[in-house]
Amino acid sequence: MTISTTKKLAGITAAAGLIIALAGCGSAPTPAGSGSAAAGGTVVDGFKPCLVSDAGGWDDKSFNESAKNGMDKAVGELGIKAVEFESTNDNDYAPNMTTAISEGCTLIISVGFKLAAATVAAAKANPTLNFAIIDDYADTDFDGKTDAPNIKPLVFNTAEAAYLGGYAAAAWSAQAGVNKVGTFGGMQIPSVAVFMDGYEQGVKKYNEDKSANVQVVGWDSAEQKGSFTGAFDANDTAKQTAQGVLDQGVDVILPVGGPIYKSAAAAIADSGKNTLMLGVDSDLAVADPNVASITLVSIMKAIDVAVYDATIAASKGEFDPTPYVGTLKNEGVKLSSFHDFESKLPAGLTDDLKKLQDDIVAGTIKVESKNSPAGS
Repeated sequence: MTISTTKKLAGITAAAGLIIALAGCGSAPTPAGSGSAAAGGTVVDGFKPCLVSDAGGWDDKSFNESAKNGMDKAVGELGIKAVEFESTNDNDYAPNMTTAISEGCTLIISVGFKLAAATVAAAKANPTLNFAIIDDYADTDFDGKTDAPNIKPLVFNTAEAAYLGGYAAAAWSAQAGVNKVGTFGGMQIPSVAVFMDGYEQGVKKYNEDKSANVQVVGWDSAEQKGSFTGAFDANDTAKQTAQGVLDQGVDVILPVGGPIYKSAAAAIADSGKNTLMLGVDSDLAVADPNVASITLVSIMKAIDVAVYDATIAASKGEFDPTPYVGTLKNEGVKLSSFHDFESKLPAGLTDDLKKLQDDIVAGTIKVESKNSPAGS
């Protein structure tokens, strides 16, 4: 299984040196887990949680926004404040981490694998502080282990939920007589490709169950090749990539990569066809009502819950660096509601999806993806 892809972003490592330099300046802030407990044993003395976003912003309707929602909920319940650092591009990661440390953060959660180098550098230079990272094991030396004992990976076996999404997409396309679905991604990294692996396998399962012949455009799991924009920006490149998939006749498309769903929606609008799309990470029909009318269903990751749980645990001095792996079984990944499409679904589809989910949880069905996180 692929654990990390941070070697593709080795240039970030140099910037992370800023964090190491900072660690030698002044005294370290009070670490989470030290000091006496507050009244009721709720929050340890000096606890200060912080969140550093990936590029894309807090309103990406995807993983950044979900992480922020989880942090906001935790600090709201704890009655404390968090500091949230928004990254506008890759060059912001290390400086934001440096500022978080200088401002006394005791738990720093990084949103996305591209922050791995900065997170590892900060964790090694500040061993009394606690860190967590979403969608990566922080294994920058690729030895199969997280690089520092004070980093908690928050990862998700999204292939399981995507399997259900692929099955649903195939059923919808078959009902319409089109029999062709598509997908495209932002960067080709495990946390993106894992959606596409599960999606394709779900389509194949539908074909097997229903003696159908629904094709998948934009991804080949066996070859690990497909359509990618090279980034997560909603721009002309993303729209053109979406259009390239749509032009092959699909009537359902899965854009994997945060804001690039906006480009897919724009391409669908330009086509004038009744094409639908699937959301990722969050329940897209709820997160962005502007696209609810073309969002069949969303393949969700409980990033908000993982961030919330990690923050609450650290606030009590119970930080545990053991990796969290979201699955269908622990509801770390799941399908959203079909919302307005519920009444339009093929007969028996919801029962089929329930049976598939039960079989995956029981281990009767194995959803295999080389992009799934270790331990899933």
